[in-house]
Amino acid sequence: MKIRLRFSKQGQMKFIGHLDMVRYFQKVMRRSEVDVAYSEGFSPHQKMSFAAPLSVGVLSRGEYFDLEVNSTESSKVMLERINAQNAEGVEVLSYKLLPDDAKNAMSVVAGADYKVYTDLFDQNMLDAFMNQDQIIVLKKTKKSEKEVDIKPLIYNIKLEDDGIFMQVAQGSASNLKPDLVMDAFAKFAQVTLPEYVTYERLDMYCLEDDNLVSLDDIGGNIE
Repeated sequence: MKIRLRFSKQGQMKFIGHLDMVRYFQKVMRRSEVDVAYSEGFSPHQKMSFAAPLSVGVLSRGEYFDLEVNSTESSKVMLERINAQNAEGVEVLSYKLLPDDAKNAMSVVAGADYKVYTDLFDQNMLDAFMNQDQIIVLKKTKKSEKEVDIKPLIYNIKLEDDGIFMQVAQGSASNLKPDLVMDAFAKFAQVTLPEYVTYERLDMYCLEDDNLVSLDDIGGNIE
């Protein structure tokens, strides 16, 4: 059976990197006595697959990982058991049974919602920024850097009372980090961003019939 878990990452836990979070949840699954399926071979490991890694320092209400289990109790019972073992700042929000043919979260991520908590911008600035024909940025990779038009990768962006909401491309095909958008926006608006800006990932999506669907909407609760 394949299970998808959604979790939040708040407070000081935002400073814990992706690989450490993987190891953290491996321990939590053991302590929660979840009947996790293991790989075969000389070095068995839990069959666990995380969606798009979260940058260090970013909060989240929409992180996901898929887990293969041999057996399970109801979603309600499993949430209680797992959260009883979680550290402060981490909470599992949903525990859902996936269809047998569901692909793992890592391979299907296509978009993500973010909130940027800042009051340095107004609607006129945002309108002018998005009315550009192109938004060219210098995107750095491990081996090189190149100019990229990120405008097609910004699916939605709007000003809200407590900051800026954006929906951007995410995943293996195209990946846009919110800080790259904000750096370009600040440069365009001639605004100096503070050294520390709070970013929060709100949710992640896959594509179904050319529509973005929350990873949390795949599968269902176990009664």
